[in-house]
Amino acid sequence: MEKISHRYVIQYFHLKGLSPTNIKAELDSTLGESAPSFTTVKYWVAEFKRGRTSCQDEHRSGRPNEVTTPEMVKKIHKMVLDDRRLKVRELADMVGISKSAVHRILTENLDMRKLCARWVPRLLTMEQKQRREDVSIECLAMFHSNKAEFLRRFITMDKTWVHHFTPETKEQSKQWTERGESAPKKAKTVPSAGKVMASVFWDARGIIFIDYLQKGKTINGEYYANLLQRLSDEIKKKRPHLAKKKVLFHQDNAPVHTSVIAVAKINELKFELLPHAPYSPDLAPSDYFLFPNLKKWLGGKRFANNKEVESAVDGYFEALDGSHYKQSIEAIEHRWEKCVELKGDYVEK
Repeated sequence: MEKISHRYVIQYFHLKGLSPTNIKAELDSTLGESAPSFTTVKYWVAEFKRGRTSCQDEHRSGRPNEVTTPEMVKKIHKMVLDDRRLKVRELADMVGISKSAVHRILTENLDMRKLCARWVPRLLTMEQKQRREDVSIECLAMFHSNKAEFLRRFITMDKTWVHHFTPETKEQSKQWTERGESAPKKAKTVPSAGKVMASVFWDARGIIFIDYLQKGKTINGEYYANLLQRLSDEIKKKRPHLAKKKVLFHQDNAPVHTSVIAVAKINELKFELLPHAPYSPDLAPSDYFLFPNLKKWLGGKRFANNKEVESAVDGYFEALDGSHYKQSIEAIEHRWEKCVELKGDYVEK
């Protein structure tokens, strides 16, 4: 069915007293995917309400660029602001000009472009953005007061699931092909059900220790407090330069980390807790560096059991050059600065 026919049907249902929502439902039930959008239906109902009787496009004379009037630019701009998912075809249908003219108005006159939405961990409220900005400013002040000392004292931790099988990323599946050769195909795969939880404690020098959660156990406040005690013991053995220094400890705001017993253990060990804003994986070195690189390395590898997984993860971290850890933690300075610049919004790179 052509667009003119759609308009006649919309006009018919409008005269019968149907609302735009009911008209859209009728069209969907008959035309399926070829039905006009709800925005188109709503537009034409509004046109008929204001007295329009013709379903034909309004007469346009002169050269194509003559449709680019200030009134037309303003009209299209308002439509796009009302519904940012409108297609060029739908706009052209509603305003009665060619698709190329609509595209020219959007890109040249309005300087607009259509982008896919980017995934973020959470749609932040103004209060959450303000908290992220405030924490970033506070952390930057600590970092700039003595960068060398900050890096010497800084220790971070986080947890991640490591699967017995982790699918390759799309980037990893790239292959060289000859001109004219079709793209390689690959069946979609999902991570295996078998997995183990790894709690990783590390700093600018490397991994301090990794705890692998035993099957049947869960991480609660008491379990985490024991991990903190173990961290203190490992620091004495592996980081002797911290013997007379106060550890600057970084963790996220997971409930187990902020439980009464965990906070009491942090105070008992005399760790200085670095502030971390809620919903901020982009400001956590484990989340923006350590774990993504680990998962990429694991892509396509299969393991028979938890012991094989643990051995592989340990081997991966042991093989990393020490500079990788230092550079990743130093990168947090840029991320705090970017967070402040973005008024608390998420940092991509």
